[in-house]
Amino acid sequence: MIYEELPYGSRTRRTLTGAARVLFALKIDGPLVVGLALIAAFGLVVLYSASGQRIEVVVRTVLRMLLGAVAMLLLARVNPNFLRRMTPWLYVGGVFLLLIVAVAGHTGLGATRWLNLGLFRIQPSELMKLAVPMTCAWYLHERPLPPSFVSLVAMAALILLPVALVAVEPDLGTAALIAVAGALVIVLAGLRVRVMLALLALAVAAAWFGWSFMHDYQRKRVLTFLNPQTDPLGAGYHIIQSQIAIGSGGVFGKGWMNGSQAQLEFLPERSTDFVFAVVGEEFGLLGLLLLLLLYLFVVARAIYLATQTQDTFARLLAGSIALTFFVYVLINAGMVTGLLPVVGVPLPLVSYGGSSVVTLLAGFGILMALYSRRKLVGS
Repeated sequence: MIYEELPYGSRTRRTLTGAARVLFALKIDGPLVVGLALIAAFGLVVLYSASGQRIEVVVRTVLRMLLGAVAMLLLARVNPNFLRRMTPWLYVGGVFLLLIVAVAGHTGLGATRWLNLGLFRIQPSELMKLAVPMTCAWYLHERPLPPSFVSLVAMAALILLPVALVAVEPDLGTAALIAVAGALVIVLAGLRVRVMLALLALAVAAAWFGWSFMHDYQRKRVLTFLNPQTDPLGAGYHIIQSQIAIGSGGVFGKGWMNGSQAQLEFLPERSTDFVFAVVGEEFGLLGLLLLLLLYLFVVARAIYLATQTQDTFARLLAGSIALTFFVYVLINAGMVTGLLPVVGVPLPLVSYGGSSVVTLLAGFGILMALYSRRKLVGS
């Protein structure tokens, strides 16, 4: 099968054979899928050690990854025009589910974040990680760029509504990620530097004002970030043990399943939020660099795909998905090393978790759908 590809007016001709023909038929991007698969495989190896060699944890993670892969394959075949038309309904449905959570949600570990559907529970806030950037891109699709003041106010309202509903669950980590995903769309739309500086100042003022509304454990996280040694056996314990684990790994690490901090259970949340520290302790600096290089490859490939899309909606949404993935990695690595406050953000495709894995892979499915529908002419 021969086809012509016409990105930005240029013309190339290629012949699809073998695996390339299968990838083209499935509308998926081979290099991106390979990068994601390598990270997932590395993550399963680390997770087996971090979970205390519990095979059932690995099995559950594999099942969730398979569910996410199915969502990715299905979404990769969806027409972007259909996605754009369905975006407002997705946003409204997500906000409605968040309101139900606030009224009658399932409470666990002091937070009300889930809807109990009997056979399983869902976390509507994960849906908003995709719905919010999709809605911002949908809003800007047929409007002049850079966005006007009126457009900025409208999008701020669209972003802050679900962010507020998630923050009161309370789930500041997910709320921050939703806000970042929406804000990235605005930045990619050509937001002026002076406006960004003004918004940054406004965010600082809002953070100062919001301090009085934060829960005690949330305030402790911020204070502990500034000086973990003020409460080494309490709020600062996580960061201190994480830094010990990473530092003790050295360049080459202590070896798989030989990390004392993780295996002797000194490191809390070692299979979820702090799994990055397990990588550093058991595989050392080289292991961390390898993982970060894999993440960098996925981000770079995703950004490339975003640049090849053909309209405003596709470019803004694809760019936001690519950069949000980078932000996930940045926040988790910064949190574990003590460079950022602990906010409960998992390490993508490595930390143990359910809905976040499915959401992440679904987002990449949308990205590949936007890329695969660029202007192709069959012959």
